[in-house]
Amino acid sequence: MPTVEDARKRMESALDAVRREFATVRTGKATPALLDTVRVEAYGGKMPLNQVATVSTPDASLIVVQPFDKSLIGDIERGIQSADLGLNPANDGNVVRVPIPPLNEERRKEFVKLLHKMAEEGRISIRHARRSVREEIHALVKEHEIGEDEGHRREEALEKLTHDYTDRIEELLKQKEGEVMAI
Repeated sequence: MPTVEDARKRMESALDAVRREFATVRTGKATPALLDTVRVEAYGGKMPLNQVATVSTPDASLIVVQPFDKSLIGDIERGIQSADLGLNPANDGNVVRVPIPPLNEERRKEFVKLLHKMAEEGRISIRHARRSVREEIHALVKEHEIGEDEGHRREEALEKLTHDYTDRIEELLKQKEGEVMAI
């Protein structure tokens, strides 16, 4: 069933996108992924932070950014500040330290709303994949390339696949929501 396999690939990539998006949402713990969205003014253009520095987390409340080129340290600091992550970086001339403050209740609720929005975008991507493959199946049945029974079987498999992937997004959402709301 090549068309259902196509849907699986699209749905898997939608799930991966949701995972990546969720990784950028701050929990109470420091992770290098928090700075994935940071762009740094360097070498005449804007570059991702991970291309101009090493990002590490020595403990749960601190991110350390070690630039490859020390002349970029001020640009890295400005990039982190302008990324609107609610973080206050400080540099000592060699590295940029980014303390991760504990989240207040209001900020946690904002992050949960953001997570729900990201999850909904993932579910929409999955439904788009389902719809386009369902249209392909209907076209194959209409052109008599496959029988109606085979068309129904493929649609049922597609529906099951859709439910599996939306359930996986719900699982990710619950897990990440728990991390955000944990104090």
